[in-house]
Amino acid sequence: MGRVVVLGSLNVDLVAPVRRHPSPGETVLADGMDRYAGGKGGNQAVAAAAAGAGVAMVGCVGSDEAGRAYVGRLGERGVDTSAVVTVEGPSGHALITVDDAGENAIVVVPGANGEVTWERVGAALGDLAADDVLLVQLEIPFGTVGRAARLAAERGARVVLNTAPYADLPPEVLDLADPVVANEHEAQLLAAAGAAPGSLLVTRGADGAEWGDVNLPAVVVDPAEVVDTTGAGDAFCGALAAALADGADREQALRAGLRAGAAAVRHRGAQSRPDL
Repeated sequence: MGRVVVLGSLNVDLVAPVRRHPSPGETVLADGMDRYAGGKGGNQAVAAAAAGAGVAMVGCVGSDEAGRAYVGRLGERGVDTSAVVTVEGPSGHALITVDDAGENAIVVVPGANGEVTWERVGAALGDLAADDVLLVQLEIPFGTVGRAARLAAERGARVVLNTAPYADLPPEVLDLADPVVANEHEAQLLAAAGAAPGSLLVTRGADGAEWGDVNLPAVVVDPAEVVDTTGAGDAFCGALAAALADGADREQALRAGLRAGAAAVRHRGAQSRPDL
């Protein structure tokens, strides 16, 4: 089994439960606030480790207590943090409201994630091997994502690219990924931009997921059990990457991702527990 090497963001999630999201100009009261470890990179790393993969995290945290605590929590979850760099300034944060239906609204403050430059993290990717999976997202500088994908391809490693949050990437970077993972909205934006990745996996929420000629239904979750959808997509990506690193085919990897995504919505917080 190869490793899952996650290059991405590490955020502190400030999560406030609300009965409904405010309209523009409106103030609503929250039922409290919790602090969770989050960020797409960290979430996906924890999900891959939970699925049984050996996982290395590559990214940046700030020189604050939140950053130090986050690195410690990742280690407790079985993630190798030797390539997580501490930079001067605050760690990344996300401000999240979650309504009674479990739907979320998110504002991200990049903080240290904006410092994930090739000069800081490129050397940590130097030991990528052909049986590894490089898992990347777009909450860090795009130039770093592109260089990492090219290096992985040179080494024969598989690249899994989650196009979230959406951004226009050069076609040659998209074509290095197998697969590009996009939700329906992101897939529409890719199509509108004229992008046609050679390997595109589209997640469709309650309608399941599709990867080429493999189309699987979602794992059914009772609406009464849905607590928070914040981490479902990241759980999907982490479990998918872990399955691919273990030699799974497309159908097996999709099933693993769908199971993990369904499990994630039953818990508050992207990593399922308040721990910062």
